[in-house]
Amino acid sequence: MKIAILHGEVAKDACPDEKDVLVQVDYVTEGLARLSHEPVNVPVSLDLAAAARTLSTLCPAIVFNLVESLIGKGGLIHIVPALLEALKIPYTGAGAETMLFTSNKILAKKWITSAGLPTPPWFTTSDAHRDFPISGPWLIKSVWEHASIGLDEDSVIREADRGRLLAEMDARRDTLGGACLAEAFIDGREFNLSLLANMRESVPEVLPPAEIRFDAYPPGKVRVVGYRSKWEEGSFEFNHTPRSFTFPETDAPLLLRLKELALRCWNLFDLRGYARVDFRVDKEGRPWILEVNANPCLSPDAGFLAATLHANLTFEEVLERIIGDHKH
Repeated sequence: MKIAILHGEVAKDACPDEKDVLVQVDYVTEGLARLSHEPVNVPVSLDLAAAARTLSTLCPAIVFNLVESLIGKGGLIHIVPALLEALKIPYTGAGAETMLFTSNKILAKKWITSAGLPTPPWFTTSDAHRDFPISGPWLIKSVWEHASIGLDEDSVIREADRGRLLAEMDARRDTLGGACLAEAFIDGREFNLSLLANMRESVPEVLPPAEIRFDAYPPGKVRVVGYRSKWEEGSFEFNHTPRSFTFPETDAPLLLRLKELALRCWNLFDLRGYARVDFRVDKEGRPWILEVNANPCLSPDAGFLAATLHANLTFEEVLERIIGDHKH
């Protein structure tokens, strides 16, 4: 098939997290070619009319959607799926509505809470009129941006109170993409559970769970997977947050619970093709859903593909499953 690989245009001076999509494009292109498809690279900007004309000329059988942002803004991630639906072009990954409700962390948390699933308490500057209890450390994070943009250990406010959190959100607004929230910081373990469509069954395959380990962190250092952990090679955080797929038998009940929660997120948000759910587990062993990543990174060194390798899946098999579960 002719497959158009869509991604947001990337400026030459873009940050590492934005440039990573080009690594994904190359990797997916190579994988599709090995499957005898005809991949065509299509960068997309806010000129949606131009994108529509390009797609009309190409007339692809399907679009492989790798759009993570437009003009560097994660809050625009749902626009391209909406365009493809309007053009009636089949595409991979989550639908436009799902992309909107998972990429906006506040909307995602409201859906998760309404389904009776656990997610850390949160509030925004618009909640200033509400009376809510504040205790323990809180985390300031972006509403829209992913890839841990603007997130590092100084994002955790240890001695939090209502007034300080509201002030911190106001002060950090611009660096966090224009909108942010405060979330109760779960001091504990961090897990990622990846899911992949299983064409022979109605439920997706939950891939081997991964834990981000902080074993080398000195006492007192905040254990958070921030921007440095993901993107700044050579930093302490990058070099000391390894991903582990090995667990003691005593973790079996916890891992089963995480699997159950990941599957419930898949159904709740009508996920498609592939996804990843991020968790923190507190010191009492209770899991909390942090985020639902509807179209997770497909770079060869990313967590999703690491999980597929531990499931003994080739990249070609992964691509076939993602394409097979596409949006019509």
